[in-house]
Amino acid sequence: MEILNSKIFGENLSSTPLLVFHGLFGMLDNWGSFGKDLGEFIPVHLLDLRNHGRSFHSENMSHDDLADDIANYMNHYGMEKAFVLGHSLGGKAVMQFAIKYPEKVEKLIVVDISPKAYPPHHQGIIKALETVDFNTVGSRNDVEAVLSQYIPERSTIQFLTKNLYWDENKKLNWRFNLKTLSEKYNEFVSNAIKYGVFDGEALFIAGEKSNYILPQDHFAIKQQFPKAQFVTVKNAAHWVQADNPVDFMTVVKDFLQIN
Repeated sequence: MEILNSKIFGENLSSTPLLVFHGLFGMLDNWGSFGKDLGEFIPVHLLDLRNHGRSFHSENMSHDDLADDIANYMNHYGMEKAFVLGHSLGGKAVMQFAIKYPEKVEKLIVVDISPKAYPPHHQGIIKALETVDFNTVGSRNDVEAVLSQYIPERSTIQFLTKNLYWDENKKLNWRFNLKTLSEKYNEFVSNAIKYGVFDGEALFIAGEKSNYILPQDHFAIKQQFPKAQFVTVKNAAHWVQADNPVDFMTVVKDFLQIN
C-alpha cells in the first residue's frame, strides 16, 4: 500500500493535526506559507494527492480512491482524528473522506468547491499540457511558450510550470500523471461525490469572485453536511488562500478555535 507524500510543520506539537489537500494540477508546495504559519500553533500536514507532486502514480482516480488514500495516510501515522482541509479537487477528496470515514474527522474545511458534479472546464489546460513535447523543449521558457499559445492567464501558466522537473533521463517532465488525470477527468470533476451524510462540524469557504460555490448550492450542501457553515472571503477568486491569505487564515483559525 502506497502512502501519500507529505511535508509536516509543527510535528512536535501535541494538538489535533490538520491535513491539507491541494487542487487539480497542484502540489503541496502551493500551501507552503499557509502550512508554515499555521504550524506554529498545530501540526500541519501538507499532502500531495495521488497522481500529483511526489505522490505515487496510479491509473485510478475516483473520489473513493482519494478518500481511501487519506485514511491510509492517517493509519500510517497513527492518527485517530484530524482536521481536514481541501481546496477544489482536494475539497472533493475531503468531503468524500468525511462521509466515508466520519469517525476520523474532527472538523471539515472545504475551500471553493461543492459536492455537486461540475461540467468539464479544464479541456483547454489539458490540451495545452498534452501539446508540450518533452523531446523538443529544453527549458522552462520553452514550455511556457507552448502553454501561452493556449492559456492566456500568466498566473495559470506559472502555476502549471511549478510542476516541471528534470527526470532521470535529464529531460523535463511533469510531476503530475497527465495521462490518468486526462483519461479519468470525468470521474473526479464531472461526478458528484457519493451520497452520504457527515454530521460533524463543516466549514465551506468561497472566494467572493469565484462561481464554484453559488448561493443556490447551499441547500444541497446542507443535505450532506447538515452542520455546514458558509464564509465568503473578500477580494478572492478560486485560489482563495493565495488571493487573500490574511483573511483566509483568520477564517480557518476562527473555525479551528486557534488564537
